[in-house]
Amino acid sequence: MDIRPNLQFSVMCDDVRREDNGKFMLIGIFEAINAVNFPAKHHTLFVANRWCKGEGSFTQKIRIISAKDKALVFQTEDQPFQLTDIDTHHTIISKFNNLLFPDPGKYWVEVFLNNELILNYPIMLKQVENKK
Repeated sequence: MDIRPNLQFSVMCDDVRREDNGKFMLIGIFEAINAVNFPAKHHTLFVANRWCKGEGSFTQKIRIISAKDKALVFQTEDQPFQLTDIDTHHTIISKFNNLLFPDPGKYWVEVFLNNELILNYPIMLKQVENKK
């Protein structure tokens, strides 16, 4: 019988690197994106999720939706992972390229486990003046 894992963390950042010793480095953690024009294209962002305290086979999915109308900005495919025992953990790094945000405002990053919403948190898209 599977034991449902906990989501230890979900972090949005500019880049993720892995050191020779296996440790992940999360670079440029943020909660907002500034853009001069909309629709706005954000070239690259990462979401790092760590699952722990579970046992069995699972799937994770991440999606980003508009808070205003629930329109889908992006969704990953199902990302399978396994936890062999209660003391193991699994970190999934998802890279999003060329995301197109249609309007300024609030968007939701949603994390699903086996198609069940586990966590959602906001990302704000802010329109700023072009500083020339």
